[in-house]
Order: sequence, then C-alpha cells, then structure tokens
Amino acid sequence: MSRNSSVYFILWILLQVVKVNCQMTPFKPFVHHRHTATLIDDKLYILGGSDLNEKLLKEFFYLDVSVPFNTQELSWQDLSNINMVPPHDSATTTKGGANNNTLFLYGGFSNDPKMPLVYTFDPQHIAWNPPKITGINTVIKYELTGVMNYNNGKFYLWSGNIDVGISNNMLILDTINLNWEMGSIVNAPSSRCNYGAALLPNNKIIYIGGMNDDTIKFDRKTLNIIQGAALTLNEVYIYDMINDSWDTKITSGKIPSNRGGFSAILGLDGQRIIIYGGIFNNPGYLDTSLYVLDLNDFNWYVPKISGKIPKPRAYHKANVIGKYMVISFGYEYDKTVESDILLLDISNNEEYIWTSMFDPKMPSPPPSSPPPSSPPSTPPSTLSPPPSPSPSPSPSPLPLPSNNLSNTTGAVLGTLLGGILLSVGSFLIYKWNKNKREQSTIHGNENYNDYGQEEKELPIIRDIHNYEQVINNNNGQEIIQIPRNENTTTIIPANDHHGQEIILTPENENTTNHEPTIIPANDHHENTTNHEPTIIPANDHGQAIMQTPENENNVNITNHEPTISAPAVVSNYNDERLSLQAFKDEMLQAVKQEINQNLRNEILKVVRQESYNNIKNNTRQD
Repeated sequence: MSRNSSVYFILWILLQVVKVNCQMTPFKPFVHHRHTATLIDDKLYILGGSDLNEKLLKEFFYLDVSVPFNTQELSWQDLSNINMVPPHDSATTTKGGANNNTLFLYGGFSNDPKMPLVYTFDPQHIAWNPPKITGINTVIKYELTGVMNYNNGKFYLWSGNIDVGISNNMLILDTINLNWEMGSIVNAPSSRCNYGAALLPNNKIIYIGGMNDDTIKFDRKTLNIIQGAALTLNEVYIYDMINDSWDTKITSGKIPSNRGGFSAILGLDGQRIIIYGGIFNNPGYLDTSLYVLDLNDFNWYVPKISGKIPKPRAYHKANVIGKYMVISFGYEYDKTVESDILLLDISNNEEYIWTSMFDPKMPSPPPSSPPPSSPPSTPPSTLSPPPSPSPSPSPSPLPLPSNNLSNTTGAVLGTLLGGILLSVGSFLIYKWNKNKREQSTIHGNENYNDYGQEEKELPIIRDIHNYEQVINNNNGQEIIQIPRNENTTTIIPANDHHGQEIILTPENENTTNHEPTIIPANDHHENTTNHEPTIIPANDHGQAIMQTPENENNVNITNHEPTISAPAVVSNYNDERLSLQAFKDEMLQAVKQEINQNLRNEILKVVRQESYNNIKNNTRQD
C-alpha cells in the first residue's frame, strides 16, 4: 500500500470514529410524573419523580431553552451520574441564593429515612450539596408547591403532606442566609396538599384548590376521582408576604370543578392566573382542562384556544418560559406517541395556541390599558407585573457531563482513539509532504544543468485511438502521418545529414505537450532496422534534431519519463510494408505498458514538471 493510500485510509478511520460519536443514542428519561422542574439560566432542570410503575427515580437532566426546538425532537442532557439526591418524588424546588442562580430542593417522598430536608445544586460548578441550615426544627414535607420571593430570597412552603397526616404551617426558608423561619397561619385556609400556587405582583401568593385527603383514588385514563373528593375552586386564598397575613377571595364565572394535582402560572400581563389539568370530581357535564382566573374581578373563564389540543395531564409541572406555558410530563399521556413537553403560547390573551415549536424570543410587552374595575380590597395598582430578578453576573458554567455513564465511557474511548489516529495520520501526512518537497527539489536541480541548458521530455501521447495513421510508399520510403492539431511538430527525413532527422517546430509556439508528426528518415547509407530515434533538445531556433545511432539500440533521455518509442521497421532493400493494424496494435501495447509503469509516479511527475517550469521561468527572467 502506497503512503498516499495509507493517509487516506487513516483519514477514513477518523471519519468513522467521529460518525460513531455523533450517532450516540440520545438520552430518554423514564420519569413520568411527580417530578420537579426548575428554570435556571435558560436550562429547565428536571429532577426525581416516578415512572409509569410508580418506581421512585434518581434521574436528573435538563432541556436547553436558549435555542428553538421541536417538542417531537427533544434533546435532553443527562446529569444523573452526578446526582447525589436519593430517589424521590413529590418534592418542590426553586432557584435562589444570593444571585438567584442556585437550585434549592426541599422535601419529597423517599424510601431513604436519612434524606436531608434541603439540597442545593450549583449549575456553575456542577455540584450538589446538602447545606447546613440554622433556625427552627421541622419535619420533611411533600406534595406541596413552594413559592419563591426573588426580592428577599425567601422560599415559602405552606402545608403539604407529612408521614402522620397533612401539615398546616407556613415554613419559610431564607436561601441567602440559610435560615428557617415560620410564617403566620391566622385566617389561613384548611390544610391541604397537591394544590396550585403562584407568585402574584407586589409580593403576594395565591393558593387554589388541592386535596385534604391523602387516600383519594382516581382513574389514570380519565383523571376522574373515583374515591374521595378534591377541594373547591369557588374561593382562592391570598398570602401577603410583606404583612405576613391571609385573605380569602370568592370567585365567579365558569368555576372549574373540584380538583388537585394541577398546575398554576401567572399570565404574561400579570393580570390573570392560568391553570391546567389535574385530577377532578366529575361535575356531570363536559369539563375542560384549561381555565383562566381574571385577577381584577376573580372571574373564571375558559379561554379561546387553537392548535392541536392535547390530552389533559395531572401531577405534571408548568413553567413560564418566554411566551409559553411549558408543561412537562404528567399522568394521562402515552410516552411512545406523545411528547414529554407541551407548549401553550400565551402571548395573546384573546387566543392561546397549542404548538410544538419553541421560539426563545421574548414577546413584545402588551400595550398598557386601564384595568377593569375591581373590588376595593384589591386595587388595580397591586396587579402590575412582578419585578424580574436581576442576578449578578456569574462565571460561565463548566462543561456538563455527557448523557450517562456508558455514553461517557464511549465518548472518552472514542476521543482517545481519535486522538491517536489523528496524531499518526498527521505524522504520515507531514512525512509525505516533506519527501515530496525533497524530491521536487532534487528533480528540479537535475532538470537544469551547469551550463544553463534545458532538457525537454518527449511529449506523452495521451489518446492513441484518436490518431489515424496512413502508410504511403514514396520512392521506397515509408511515411507515417498523424493528423495535425494546433501546435504540432513535423519530423522531415534528412538524407543529407548522415542518418540525422530534423524536427521543425514553429518558432513562436511552445512544444511542450504538443503531439509530433513523425516521418522516419530514409538513409541509404545505414540500416535503420531495430533503431529507435532519440529527440535532442531544441536549439534557439526552435528546431530539434532526432538522431538515429548507428551502433546502439534504444538510447533513452536520462531522468525523463515517460519515453515512448514506437517500433518502426523500415527496410530500404525490399518492398515489405508494415500493416496499419499491426502498427496500431504495437503502438497501443507500448502505451499501455508505459502507463502501467508510470501510474504510481504520476504525482511525482507533476511535481517535477512544476519545478522544471519554475526553474525555466526564473532562468528566462535572469
């Protein structure tokens, strides 16, 4: 195998390694419901949850929402191999800390009795840590929804399930000072779990629905409650974080049926709450999974929607990302045919749109308009959109681990193998180029002698089949004629030069790569049988002399390839003629042999020719 072939073979192997690495199986999560979903720095982190068989999971992964995506082709990035949180479900999370860029996990149901109350995850350094928190002692809770106040860094954890029933306290975690506090429960609603909660403008939290019975059973296909009852949505509850006080609001309009396990978010204009899904008590009439609560008058209504309406879900999570309500996982969808993510475009309050395409561009803010009249207890001025947190700049995140341990091992091995092959390939390519340059220099020097004389190669006959040769008898002489193209060379027999033939070349034309017309000489004093002509380099007058040695056979031009000789049997003593077909066969055979010999040296010939031309040009310039 030639050196050039070896280089190509190594490059092909490198291409296959890269191709295999690029075709690694993408990560497919098993989580189905009761997980957590937290948005930090354009990444939606999914943690924990249960699969279809109610098995607790330790999965940890994220979806990059800084770029457009199609929900039918999600690209999850797996971090499960660095997750130190035990398998669990029904926990609650938020982003907090001094810069609002740390993930805080609280509570959750787990089979590990030693599971800490709180874990933190630093996305910048890809590290988990169970922090030490001071303050009051508390027990772990689950099936609750924590709400974060980004202005003071406090995480509000109301009610929720505990091992001996349902808690009815307001637990507050200071994520900046890592301290526990306790809020007021005066005028608070009845204890519950699996409720909906959302942060309102001006430091208020709204709590909606839920369940106060942890023995409720429901149909996983229809999401109808078949044992027990959920709580009503005829009223909602407002907690004021500044005044540490509770208030109750009576709702009107198309009130949703009693339900729990649904999601609730604040609309983009800060004037309405959108809830989706959940398990519910069948009201006896056609119900819906999407409702809107107008915060100006606490009126429920069913919004106008378009697009492909999905099946309802329960025990899912919802986040506002850009102009979308992003719904992740949940009961009542088939993972084999439906996406783990649902997208509801809520940028237009007149019509919400279900879509499968995510565009990270933020929508333009809606035009300001005076809000409708509202009850005295809720002035319109309190319903302006909440201020967005302004986290301090943080260092660029470190590279994240690959999808899983097996993929990581494969990627490392593939990278090592690719690096080794690339090094070998680069070395061979370097040696090949170096040898080519050295040979080019050597042959270039050979093509130019000490006396400034140039040696010219015999032009290569490239297509023998296109030449037609006619043998005529002219006074005992044989003439071989080749049809002329432009810039041809004619060889005329010279009887007065003692066995020499003169090649006449047009003075103003370059003889390189020109096809010659050869007319063998008829010298009556010498027998030219078995003698092959040798072309002598052209002189300054554009002429070249072809000599036929008397006592030597087959004189070749030194260091010039290819030298193609066509055997000519010329007899001046008899009238035998070489047939046209025999001559053509011999000519073809000679050319084939010559091509087979010189095919492997084609690249070196090209280099020599380039070097020769450069030297000739430099000589002429001198």
